[in-house]
Order: sequence, then C-alpha cells, then structure tokens
Amino acid sequence: MASKAASMKAPVVPINKPEPGVGGYQPPNPRSEVLPAGWNGFNSRPLPSAILVEHHVTFTMRDGKKLYADIYRPPNSDHAKVPTLLCWSPFGKKFNGITSLRLMTPWNLGIPDGTLSGLEKFEAPDPADWVPAGYAIVNIDSRGSGDSEGTMVIMGTQEAEDGYDTIEALAKLPWCSGSVGLVGNSHLAIVQWFIAALNPPSLKAIAPWEGCGDLFREQFARGGIYAGDLFDKLIVKYMLRGRNGMESFREMYRQHPLANAWWNDKRPDMKKITVPTYITGTWTNTMHGMGAIRGWLEVDTPDKWLRWHPWQEWYDLWGNPQANAELFQFFGRYLKGEDNGWEKTPKVRMAVLKFGTSDPIENMVVDDFPLPQTEHRHLYLQPNGVLVSDAPKEASFAPYDSESSNSLAFKHTFPRKTQIIGIPKAVLYMSCDDHDDMDVYVLIEKLDKAGNPMMSLNIPWKGIPVSSFDEFTAEQSTEVVLYKGPVGILRASHRAFDPARSMHPNWPFHPHEREDKVQPGTVVKLEIGIWAMGVEYEEGEGLQVRISGRNLAVNNFGTSEHTDNRGAHKVHLGGEYASHVVLPYV
Repeated sequence: MASKAASMKAPVVPINKPEPGVGGYQPPNPRSEVLPAGWNGFNSRPLPSAILVEHHVTFTMRDGKKLYADIYRPPNSDHAKVPTLLCWSPFGKKFNGITSLRLMTPWNLGIPDGTLSGLEKFEAPDPADWVPAGYAIVNIDSRGSGDSEGTMVIMGTQEAEDGYDTIEALAKLPWCSGSVGLVGNSHLAIVQWFIAALNPPSLKAIAPWEGCGDLFREQFARGGIYAGDLFDKLIVKYMLRGRNGMESFREMYRQHPLANAWWNDKRPDMKKITVPTYITGTWTNTMHGMGAIRGWLEVDTPDKWLRWHPWQEWYDLWGNPQANAELFQFFGRYLKGEDNGWEKTPKVRMAVLKFGTSDPIENMVVDDFPLPQTEHRHLYLQPNGVLVSDAPKEASFAPYDSESSNSLAFKHTFPRKTQIIGIPKAVLYMSCDDHDDMDVYVLIEKLDKAGNPMMSLNIPWKGIPVSSFDEFTAEQSTEVVLYKGPVGILRASHRAFDPARSMHPNWPFHPHEREDKVQPGTVVKLEIGIWAMGVEYEEGEGLQVRISGRNLAVNNFGTSEHTDNRGAHKVHLGGEYASHVVLPYV
C-alpha cells in the first residue's frame, strides 16, 4: 500500500445523515442487555440461546477518532473468554440481512424465511449461529459511517490502520481470548486483504468471501473506464450514511482518471498476508472474482484454501449450509485451536456452470488454480463470424458502431463435451478512423444447440417460484441472480501492460498511469484480460464472443455513459493482424 496516499487530498462529498429507523439506525445509547433464548425481535428466527449485546461500544483509533460497534457475545464470556470475529464495513452496524434481502433481491434469493435472526449485519455472519458456539461477533461502523468519527474512506491504508487498531483493542478486552478473526462478504471481505497485510499480532485467521483485489482495476475503473454507477446510484445514495462526508471515487476519477497514489493505495499487497486464509469466489460476480484468484496465488501462507462456488455471494453466505459449516470448522481450528480435521479439507475446489435449468457442478476437487492440466488454445476470429484454430491468411476487417449496442459476434461449436475453466483473454487488433481512442468490451456467451444465447441462474432453481427465465419480470432480471458470461474491458489508450506485475499471462496488469492515444486509422494491439470462467459445454453447444463499444453483459453495473467512443471500430481479422481469443481448456 502506498503510504504517500494518506497525505494526498481526496475529494470529499456529502452523504446522507443517519436517520432513526432507516437502515436499522438507532441514536447513540450505549448500554448492555441480554436477549433471552427464544427472543425473536425481527419475527424471523428465535435465538437458540441467550446473547449479551453491548450497544455502541467505543474504539479509539491512533489519530484519536472514535469508531462505534455493537458486540454480541455469550453472557458467561466475562468468565469464560471467547475468540472474536470482526465484521468491518460502512453499511450500518444494525442494517441487517433480512432487510437487505427484501430490498435488493428477488424472492430473498431463495433463502427461506426464518433463516436469519436479524442480528446479522449486512454481508456478515449471524450472531444467532456464532454466539451459542462460543464466539463474539463485533459489528463495527467503520470511519465516517453512522456516528463513527472522521471522513468515510473506502479501503486503503486508513481502513487498514483502523482495522489493526480495533483488532488489538478487542484482543485486550477482558472477555476476549486474544484471538481475533476477520469475516464477511464483499466490502467485509475486501477490507480483510488490507488489514491482514499489516499483520496485526492478534489476527489469527481471515475468511475473505468474495473480495475484490484492486478497486481501480476491478471495480471503479475496469480497463480505465469509469464503472462506479452501481456504487454511486445505490450504495452511496441509499445505503451509506454518516456525518462527515466520504471520499468520492466518482470525483477522484473525474479529477484523476489515471492511476495515482490514491488509486494505487486501493490495491492491497496480498503477499504480505501470512495468517491462515479461507477464500471463496464465484464466476458470476462482476467485482470480486479476480481478487479471490489473486489472493489464492499471492497470500503467503501454506494454510490457505480456495472454494469456488456457483452461487450468488449472499446466498452462499446465508443460504448455503455447507458454507456455514465449513466456516465454523475453519475458525474452530485457527481461533480456538480445535483438532477438528480442517487441514484435510481439499486446498482447491471448483464449480462449473452449465447454464439454463441444469444444476451446476459443485465442489470439484482440483490440484490447483489455474488447473495444472489447462491447455490454452487460440481460436481466431474469422470474416464469416466463426472461431477456429487457424488464423485467416488474408487480411480483412469487420466494423461495428461503437456508439450503440451494436456488436460483432464470432461463434464456436464444441464437437464433444468440453470444460472451459480458468482465465481467458482476447487479443484484438483494432483501429478507428473517427477518433483517437476506443473503449472495447468483450463478452463470452454460452450458446444452446440451436445457437441461442443462454443464461445462468446464480441461485438454486429449487428455492424460487419460477422454473424458467421466461417467467422473470424485468425487475427480477438483475445481475444479482442472472449471469450472461464473463467480460473483458479495455480503453485503447490504456493498453500498456506490465508482464512482471501480471498475475497470469491472460490477466495483463495495466498500470493505467499514462494515455497512449491512437492515431485515427492506426491499428493497435489490445490484450484484454477477460474475467475468469468455468463453463461446461455439451456436444453441439457453443460459445460466442461479442465485441462492442458497450457492456452487453449487465443491466445495473458499468453503464455505457462513460465511454469514450466515436464512429465505427474496426476489428482486423487476418494476415499480420490475426485477432483471437485464448481459452483455458481442461
């Protein structure tokens, strides 16, 4: 992490103030209470045993700012010390999973009513599960969130230092055993990379479930193009509340669209993480997958595990019994010292999607990721719209209108059952006569035997009241539950990449530190890393690569309003400009 980013002035924008009753917020009222066994304050799941709740506990950071947390622990922990799980995010320490599922997902993602107690923080484990098992759950409002002091910052050195300070303060509390773990999904996972890289002495294990690894390159400016619309229009507008404003990704990009010290501080140094680590990931998430992969490749401990699952992240966290059981076993081993056989858990497990109404393959044990037996094959784009293993001998090009949803499509049909598992890449030779830059999106779709694009459901079909995609309404057809396929994104002027910093040859690391504009009419080579994928194709099914000036994969993330496109883009197809894709066959 770049320490000089801490002194760099970041643009700060106001956010909504906390309001009683909104997002579970309650005005400060430090107190302790015991919720008895059977308590059911959210009319959902009764508590299986009593829980001591300490509301609005103060933690003081090294710069004097105060953060506030709710602590859930066993009533007898004043005498029988317990390990602590810290859940770190800015979404409100009382904004719970029940509310978030109802507000943000169709059919509660198929998670049955009564699964959650309502004490769980958004994207965090449920105290009703963990406190009876002898753990404390600490739900904190990070800096600038709720009544916590300071300006809200999202990731980077400041959040890492705050996490370090909080962990060490927790470990010294009289009821804590001295062992602290970090746990949670999305923001709660991403921040674990940053905090753990500072190596707090009392941090014994982390479980980053779906954690983005680089906020510039994987979330807010993939390929160099601003893609923070979901964050700005949903998270900032409706979910983040605080009293001192927040550092703004949108404003920072507007002022500094190239990677600077502040942006680069949002990329954790995972090689500094040395504690036991249990990572999960999924193909279908448009934000977190590549961070989970880099975590697996770079975290510096032999005690690390990767479970790749086929589900939406909140379903896996709250609705997948296997996930919960394994999390108990992992933390039991490293926070409690239990000899419970966790080390026998396979180091790497994969999931393979089938699309349509077919169930995915789960828990496929493999030797490593990427899979050692992977064969990276080149398929070349042909003038007739197909993909084959031989490059066209004659030079030609295919154009598309870059200012619309118009696209070029290239198809490949599989002659036998095939699995594509790993990181694909597109190598495109492109030009534009009308402009000095190009924003390029590459989508890989699965085709049925009739050549029609397919979709994948991110939750089990058995838990929802519909049985086909035709029954979905427009409101239900969101990225949360639907997946079209992996995407690669690159602005042509950001095409420079550093092989030495690339975690895989098919995932180029683009520094994004300068613009290399494209002389109109000049052909440039674009190496575009495509989000990792794991898909099985039956004989006769196919794969389609679509190239466009817009993101065709999603309907609520990374809109086209920020693209720098004009006129027709030309994709060159043969001779010295043999555009192709590289696919990981296993």
